[in-house]
Amino acid sequence: MADILSQIKERAKLKNKNIVLTEGEDARVVSAAAAVVKEGFARITLLGNKAEIEKNNAGVDLTGVNVVDPKTDAKADEYAAMLYKAREGKINKKTGLPEYADIEQAKAAILKDYAMYGALMLKAGIVDGMVSGACHSTANTLRPGLQVIKTAAGVNTVSSAFIMIAPAPHKYNPDGVAVFADCAINIEPDANQLADIAISSAETAKNIAGIEPRVAMLSFSTKGSGNDDKYFKSVPKMQEATRIAKENAPDLILDGEFQFDAATAPEVGKLKAPDSKVAGNANVFIFPNINAGNIGYKIAQRFGGYMALGPICQGFAKPINDLSRGCNADDVVAVVAITALQAE
Repeated sequence: MADILSQIKERAKLKNKNIVLTEGEDARVVSAAAAVVKEGFARITLLGNKAEIEKNNAGVDLTGVNVVDPKTDAKADEYAAMLYKAREGKINKKTGLPEYADIEQAKAAILKDYAMYGALMLKAGIVDGMVSGACHSTANTLRPGLQVIKTAAGVNTVSSAFIMIAPAPHKYNPDGVAVFADCAINIEPDANQLADIAISSAETAKNIAGIEPRVAMLSFSTKGSGNDDKYFKSVPKMQEATRIAKENAPDLILDGEFQFDAATAPEVGKLKAPDSKVAGNANVFIFPNINAGNIGYKIAQRFGGYMALGPICQGFAKPINDLSRGCNADDVVAVVAITALQAE
């Protein structure tokens, strides 16, 4: 399992990207910042008060870590102006008032919300990627991305994926790695969103996991074998998502809808979809909703012994990734490596 993560770090080292960690108040993040700089696969900007960080993490060597305190940063006014301009005319739904009455109000907001501060550093090109979420909610991490970074050209959906690393050589996963999506962000994506998720996940498979993507659109049905029109219409949704994804990315090896065994087991794939290039051979799996995706990756993780790297955010114009609040320092290090590899 460690080999693939080591490869990700080695590839990231060649890019020498600067990643901002927004939670200098969290000991796990501080330890990870030191570890990343020591390993040398990325540069780190850590947000927080340097004296407080050093006091609370006395045993951590922060040599080489660039600590930036937003409260004293000379660029704070510039970032406040950027936020004000980006959100000008937007109304707070709770108050009915403008989100920011003026630049000073925007500045007060970013000095309380370091995820937004980090996103503005990213927008300004001061850093190349952002990682947050160790002690803040997913919404707190994603909201700044949606508000100021926005989606990449041609992408309408921000989504998430897990890189699933096999514990050992696996009969049904000869690559040793797979991509599962969306397991963490979109609760009930429609066909257009699923097509976006499929295309983004293929990019993650190729650029981060280092595999040539073969994308399976998953269902409880294979090529029309099942039908739930009376209830949720999830089978037609996956069929339509498959059609849209093929139309939008004609060179991508993608097919569906498939049951999981038809997507992964050659003997089942040949039986149920003999003419498919994906059946029995998939390594990227697109789930019909977050219920299926979240349950699926956790079954693979706990019963199958897979290492789950992520969730990795997909679809932003610049890389932003969200940590689990249950993460450890090693998890943060892994996500930093992935973020560095995502950066242009």
